[in-house]
Amino acid sequence: MNVTDAAYDTVHLYPGGSESLAPRLGMSAATLRGKVNPNSDRNRLALEEADELMAKSGDFRILHALAASHGFAVQPAEGPTAGTLIGTLLKAAGAQGDLSDAVAAAMADNRISHNEADEISRLCMQLVAAFSKVSQQAQAAAGEGG
Repeated sequence: MNVTDAAYDTVHLYPGGSESLAPRLGMSAATLRGKVNPNSDRNRLALEEADELMAKSGDFRILHALAASHGFAVQPAEGPTAGTLIGTLLKAAGAQGDLSDAVAAAMADNRISHNEADEISRLCMQLVAAFSKVSQQAQAAAGEGG
């Protein structure tokens, strides 16, 4: 997913959409919709507004899309705070399964579209983050003497 689509989805998939999110950002719903409209090159979302949008919505798909477009994956800085190493590993294995499913679906017609490539890229970054959490969980367990 690209950053523009991520911003659009952040607004439109928020409970109540732009009508409920815009007042929290100090703007009208129409202005917010315009700022995230992928078909418009006017009145774009500023960096500070994107930051506030993520903070107010709790949706970080813009951050993930931006990181993925540059070959990075992001994850919360606090590291693993709950769960077990096995649970974290199983979650990472699930992410690996999601990636495998996406690749299989994309290859069903023996070609990969730009949208399919974007989805595969996003899932790869999620997988990197998931296995990083496995590492963090192991380090945390070692620090606890376990």
